[in-house]
Amino acid sequence: MTMHIETRLSEEITRYLDLAADEAKLTAANMANIDTPGYRTVGLDFEAEMREALSDVEGGRAPAKVRVKAVDGLIARPDGNNVSMDRESLDLAEAQLKFKTGVALLREEYQRAMDAIHADK
Repeated sequence: MTMHIETRLSEEITRYLDLAADEAKLTAANMANIDTPGYRTVGLDFEAEMREALSDVEGGRAPAKVRVKAVDGLIARPDGNNVSMDRESLDLAEAQLKFKTGVALLREEYQRAMDAIHADK
């Protein structure tokens, strides 16, 4: 038998992990298109998306679709592409750090829940 432990905090952390993974996927797509003429860098507003995710958890709603937007203020090359490998590398490192942090928080939350379950033993 599989036990499924879910708390509000674990649901919030799960949404955080989903957003971190979405951010990493967008960054990888930008990197993959560095040589595509006319390609424009895309991203997400992590803070705004996280606020929306927390609101969804509080309201008992399913996760909303992430809003992807063009990143403004980047310098385009003559072919119209504005992907910067340096910028994307930093964004990927940040997304990976967010994901690792989320995993650690989720482990702690599950351990806390398991400790509470086994507290009477």
